[in-house]
Amino acid sequence: MAKQALIRVRMSCHDAHYGGNLVDGAKMLQLFGDVATELLIQNDGDEGLFKAYDNVEFMAPVFAGDYIEAVGEITQVGNSSRKMVFEARKVIVPRPDISDSAADVLEEPIVVCRASGTCVVPSKCQRKK
Repeated sequence: MAKQALIRVRMSCHDAHYGGNLVDGAKMLQLFGDVATELLIQNDGDEGLFKAYDNVEFMAPVFAGDYIEAVGEITQVGNSSRKMVFEARKVIVPRPDISDSAADVLEEPIVVCRASGTCVVPSKCQRKK
């Protein structure tokens, strides 16, 4: 079975970088980096290093208050390289039209970003061979 990892976080006002509380797309890449780290620890017992993204696609806006679920999976394992795919989904949205603390769980998550990339774990750091 392929190794998978998931994290869920709420975007805060500190994550909002643009007008209208819009969150910078780079925040999704930061989440993918955290998912990749967990995947490498599961697979190799080491955090490894992110080498490169070969594709990043931003698909929907993210705002402060949104809950984002970031998932990833190792799709290919080489000697030291690990190819991965990632997806970030909006799963809860604030409802300020109702009250300052109202929020809705989305029936269907909204995919906000997809990416793929390669991480490297040097052979000497691989503890799970």
